[in-house]
Amino acid sequence: MNTGIVGKVKTVRGLMAEVLITGEKPETKELLVMPDHPEVMLEIQSFKDQSTVICLVMGGQSMVRRGTELIRTGQTISVPVGKATFGRVFNALGQPIDNGPAIPADTPRKPIYAASGQNQVAPLKTDLLETGIKVIDFFAPFVKGRKIGIIGGAGVGKTVLTQELIHNIAKDETKLAMFCGIGERIREGHELITTLKEAGILDSAVMFYGQMDESPVTRSIVGLAAATVAEYFRDEEKRDILFFVDNIYRHVQAVNELSTTMGLLPSEGGYQPTLFSDLRRLQDRLASNANGSITSVQAIYIPADDLSDPAVQEISQQLDSVVVLSRAVAEAGIRPAVDLIHTTSSLLTPEVVGERHYVLASQVQNIMQKYESLKNIIAIIGENELSPTDRADYQKAKKLIQYFSQTMFVTEKISGKSGEYYTRDQTLSGIEEILI
Repeated sequence: MNTGIVGKVKTVRGLMAEVLITGEKPETKELLVMPDHPEVMLEIQSFKDQSTVICLVMGGQSMVRRGTELIRTGQTISVPVGKATFGRVFNALGQPIDNGPAIPADTPRKPIYAASGQNQVAPLKTDLLETGIKVIDFFAPFVKGRKIGIIGGAGVGKTVLTQELIHNIAKDETKLAMFCGIGERIREGHELITTLKEAGILDSAVMFYGQMDESPVTRSIVGLAAATVAEYFRDEEKRDILFFVDNIYRHVQAVNELSTTMGLLPSEGGYQPTLFSDLRRLQDRLASNANGSITSVQAIYIPADDLSDPAVQEISQQLDSVVVLSRAVAEAGIRPAVDLIHTTSSLLTPEVVGERHYVLASQVQNIMQKYESLKNIIAIIGENELSPTDRADYQKAKKLIQYFSQTMFVTEKISGKSGEYYTRDQTLSGIEEILI
């Protein structure tokens, strides 16, 4: 829809522009474009007064100047959905970025800001999905329709572990694999595409990227764009979705950058005052209903390795399971570098995993807690001074730590070692042998 010149740019400050409306009043989130350059888009965020709107510049920032005339589009950001998206890589605006053919003109599109299509509560199910990774299947059971987080600082293996999960569980042809890259390195994006190709699942996957070289506007909406496609397949095609996000912390970071640009006062830890609602808006859309399920794996960066960071805490509270990666464990040569003490899951119950698994998990957690307390004592008086019981438990803990180390399929070319896959029963049997 083109209704002629609707306004002119009054001021531009970075990614934010104030536009004086001289024509028909547009809607919030509507896109305004330059008449001669429709690729230059401004998204309306709010109304400063009756005749002035605050916009974010979506693209072509260098072309937006004071006095630039704009026209209405009558549209908000939308992304293509359906089978035409299989095997393709898109940016936050739904534009293909994989140098592939153009998306057919008759492909349906969905606005990314639409309310979630979930209109009925999904029945609670406990369908366990086997990952083949011992430490995850044991400490953070992967349950259909739930959310699992992989938390860690820089360089401890979040992306590798996420790629291994994709390699091991996305081969299920009954489930659609989706990947959303938020603020991550371009190199990692290429590596993931290669991983999916080698696993033979790229043609049945859909990928969205808003990488670290892009503006915070793009990085802040790419998660919503990917969620829109996931909702379509869940509600319209009744599919079960495996939804991978790397990295959800970068979503928070991008929105925080925009909040600073727009002059909002920060809250705790320097984050945006809307931290909870920003996260909740995205997390609520990654939900299951009677039509299908969305099972999500979300990598979470820890700034300065600080687990108490407000954003990390907020994200963790909205997940069912949290796998914590530790720099100390990584430095000890254990991969994946999972912290067995701080890794938690609300799904580790007899009703979900069964009595055998639950009892073993309780025993392992008790031994690991004891191991942590004994380490300081041993550093002072030595292991030989421990009681026979304590010494036996300490040795069991050391065996467990080594047992949960595992060679990844996605690192075969780097390590020169073949990847390993363990069934849940093999994992439980191995732990029983150590605990005897």
